[in-house]
Amino acid sequence: MSPRRLAPLLLFMTLLAAGGALAQDKGSVTPKPLPPLANPNDPTIGARELFARKLLPSKGAAHVIGSYTKGCIGGAMQMPLNGDNWQVMRLSRNRNYGHPEMIALIKRLAARAHKDAGWPGILVGDIGQPRGGPALSGHASHQIGLDADIWLTPMPDRRLSREEREEMSAVMMVRQDRLDIDPKVFSTGHVLVLRDAAQEPGVQRIFVNAAIKKALCREAKGDRSWLSKIRPWWGHDYHFHIRMRCPAGAGDCEGQPSQPEDEGCKPADLAYWFSDAVLHPKPPPEPPKPKPPMTLAQMPAACKAVLHAGDAKP
Repeated sequence: MSPRRLAPLLLFMTLLAAGGALAQDKGSVTPKPLPPLANPNDPTIGARELFARKLLPSKGAAHVIGSYTKGCIGGAMQMPLNGDNWQVMRLSRNRNYGHPEMIALIKRLAARAHKDAGWPGILVGDIGQPRGGPALSGHASHQIGLDADIWLTPMPDRRLSREEREEMSAVMMVRQDRLDIDPKVFSTGHVLVLRDAAQEPGVQRIFVNAAIKKALCREAKGDRSWLSKIRPWWGHDYHFHIRMRCPAGAGDCEGQPSQPEDEGCKPADLAYWFSDAVLHPKPPPEPPKPKPPMTLAQMPAACKAVLHAGDAKP
């Protein structure tokens, strides 16, 4: 691998390590509110500080603004904490808000996975903040209500307590050597749940660990066209990440180009992810300097209106 390509990889791996740890961090049953900002109108304040302090969505219809990594959402919908086939985790983060189409998709997936795979139910991780935008920890994306993390751990056959939702850890699905899934925990049911998610028309990409993609390529039967939506990405070894397309008519939403329609299962498609440079990255000579946080002025202009709009009714 060329030094030019390796440098951003190392930076990304450094950021990933922090994000992965945060995603497994335990929450709190008595979260402390963020203190008020001394000068919220200071133009140098990171937008993440502003959006993290909004506890409710803005009133009005759902409106996606910007991109997955630089944007916000007005009129977001809250994912109910409990359903027949789902439960929301890490309630203290207050990140179970998304576009109404995403909330509907998660509910459909929970029901379909129960029917098709005998899945007891899904555990829902982060979707987004009440008004989207950058978060204080854990994600670069999840900013416009069209991303959602679903744990690969099946839902227990009982209602989890608040303490369990904050302290329970997701199960690692990848073998210690990172070359394949752990057959003791990854099952045919996982294949069917991921298939059901990928077959949703509104889904554009699903991010999983490369070892999980490798297993899906090996185990998928019948119609395999859905495999084209499954994309290997760093981390994602205990959950999968659903990314939806921009909703119809959402002119302010900046989506991604469609990925190739082939299965992505050829050895050449996966070789990079199992290279030594990716599996065993060497630390950079000097720690990368953290980038200054994105400010509100650097976000789409309409996000300022979303930030300052009145609260929707809880």
